[in-house]
Amino acid sequence: MDPILKEIYQNILDGLHLGMDTKVQTALESGLPPKTILEEGMIAAMTEVGRLFEAGEYYVPEMLIAARAMQAGLNVLRPHLKESNVQAAGKIAIGTVKGDLHDIGKNLVAMMLEGAGFEILDLGADVPAEKFVAAADEADVIALSALLTTTMPGMKTVIDSLQAAGKGDKVKVIVGGAPVTEAFAELIGADGYAPNASRAVTLTKSLLGK
Repeated sequence: MDPILKEIYQNILDGLHLGMDTKVQTALESGLPPKTILEEGMIAAMTEVGRLFEAGEYYVPEMLIAARAMQAGLNVLRPHLKESNVQAAGKIAIGTVKGDLHDIGKNLVAMMLEGAGFEILDLGADVPAEKFVAAADEADVIALSALLTTTMPGMKTVIDSLQAAGKGDKVKVIVGGAPVTEAFAELIGADGYAPNASRAVTLTKSLLGK
C-alpha cells in the first residue's frame, strides 16, 4: 500500500481527525485516484473499525472518533469523487421518526454508512412519515431510528405510508435504536434490523447485494 494511504488508514483507525485534510490533499497531489483513496484508505479503515467493534476491541467512542476522522478526509475528497464520476454504493435516507429528537445513534449509523461508500441523505430527527415517503423517490434504503418506546409505532407508520404511496417495493426499510428488536422489525414489515452501526452497514450491503 502507498505510504500516504497507510497514514490515512491508520489515522482513521486511531481517530486522528486533525491533519486528515492535509493527508488526503497530499494523496491527491501525488496522483492517487480519488477512488483508490476512498476504497483503500477510508472504506478499508472503516471496515476494520466495524470488525474491531464486533470483536469487542472498539466501543462506541472509538467508532465515533474514527468516523469523525473519516469525515474530515471525505470533506476534501468528495468533490474529487464527483469529478471522477465515482459512483456511491447506494443512497441511504436516514432519520429519527416523528416525536423522537434523539440523533446520536442515527448520526453514528449515517457516518458508518458513508464510511462504507454509501451516499447519505440525512433527514434529521423528528421526521414525519411524509418526508420518508418523499425520500423513497431517490433512495435505495430508508433507515429509521427510534430511541423511545413511545415513538417506535412511528416506524410502522412510515412503512404503511410507503405501501399506501405505492413505494413499498421500490425501497428497502431498515430499523434500529435501543428499544427496537428483531421481532418488532418483523412485526412491522421492515426489511431488516440492526442492533448497532456496524451491523447496519453489513445489513445494508446485504440488502443491496454489495
